[in-house]
Amino acid sequence: MTAVDGGGVAALVLLDLSAAFDTVDHILCRRLQTSFSLTGSVLRWFTTYLHGRSQYVHRGLMKSVVTMLVCGDPQGSVLGLILFLLYTADLIALVERHGFCPPLYADDSQVYGSCRPSAIADFQLRLFACSDDIASWMRANRLQPNTSKTDLLWCSTARRQHQLPSIALRVGDDSVLPLTSVRDLGIYLDAA
Repeated sequence: MTAVDGGGVAALVLLDLSAAFDTVDHILCRRLQTSFSLTGSVLRWFTTYLHGRSQYVHRGLMKSVVTMLVCGDPQGSVLGLILFLLYTADLIALVERHGFCPPLYADDSQVYGSCRPSAIADFQLRLFACSDDIASWMRANRLQPNTSKTDLLWCSTARRQHQLPSIALRVGDDSVLPLTSVRDLGIYLDAA
């Protein structure tokens, strides 16, 4: 709002992930050690919490084969959300390297930034490069963007709406067209 009130243009990308908690790779234990300096009994506790889990499907009298899990962050606990945020912490630095702000809310990641109207072309190129890097990072970390729930919103004053880009943002192998209104954590935002 500050950028738009000052005559600038802002962009907000709302990224949604498919089965985010279920796809957390158990390399998280190595990441806890290297990125967060967890060692000894604390690291062993996290390792035993994540490893050795199994699952099966039970319906009526039928039961599937028990399968050992190689990925997944147990949902329904406070620790599950914290572990997911630790797993995706590197995403923050990646987005910031492109000059954008990266608020993360559980599995809903956002990328936003602003520029002067005269710098829209460069800003858009940086946003596209950031999106490409996010998609690569997600692929490397077994996370899958849900492009059907991913949104792009360009914001400006009503007078500058004609200057807003209309080109789709590439997210992985899909494209996301800009919208004039989005819902972000239960709040509706519009382009003007």
